[in-house]
Amino acid sequence: MTKLTIKDVKQVLSQMSDLADPRLIELKADPRKGVQLAIQSTENRLQKQARALAEFEQRFKYERSFWHQGLQYVAGVDEVGRGPLAGPVVAAAVILPHDFDLVSVNDSKQLTPAQRAELAPLISAEALSVGIGSVDNHGIDELNIYQATRVAMKQAVESLTPQPDEIIVDAMQIPVPIRQTRLIKGDAKSISVSAASIVAKVYRDHLMDEYAKQYPEYDFPHNAGYGTAKHLAALKELGPTPIHRMSFAPVKKFSKK
Repeated sequence: MTKLTIKDVKQVLSQMSDLADPRLIELKADPRKGVQLAIQSTENRLQKQARALAEFEQRFKYERSFWHQGLQYVAGVDEVGRGPLAGPVVAAAVILPHDFDLVSVNDSKQLTPAQRAELAPLISAEALSVGIGSVDNHGIDELNIYQATRVAMKQAVESLTPQPDEIIVDAMQIPVPIRQTRLIKGDAKSISVSAASIVAKVYRDHLMDEYAKQYPEYDFPHNAGYGTAKHLAALKELGPTPIHRMSFAPVKKFSKK
């Protein structure tokens, strides 16, 4: 290995996936500064990967616990869109297989829009089942946002095939006759809830992008209906659109426009 050029050493190091690789140990004896810097970079990369894998395994603990109890189908459920002034509240339910391996799946809030957009179809491809539920602004105004969220979650669960034996849900209670485990910040603790949070977020963001074509003045691509300064300025000047939640205070304030 010491006869390799530094370029060749970097190529070898880029292919390594284990800190215990004997080639890595051998290369540590190479005194060249370029080699030592490349080794340090490789060790940092592999340590980061190891941490990500350990965190991924930790987020699987609830699912594995239920599987060991004989509960074959475990669904993670999460919602997005409780806070916006416009658009629907959306819920997703996801049943993952035992060999699910997308290590980068995490709480959707920890991911960039590009990462979410890349992961959502991969999750759907690997999942045993994915369900979506949605309640529009009119339903939210009629029911209130909490009850509308429960309805969206119920829709998402009921659209799953097969139906789950257990539900892991992010701090809500879904009106379905299925065992439920409620977790505070469940999207960061359960891989199934993480997957559901990503699917729900990407689905709703796509809806809001479509609405943005109808109502370009409200800057929906950049706020997804949340009350940003640009959104509020448009509300003040133009009044609410047909997709605004009239029961929400900032919208109600400008409803006479």
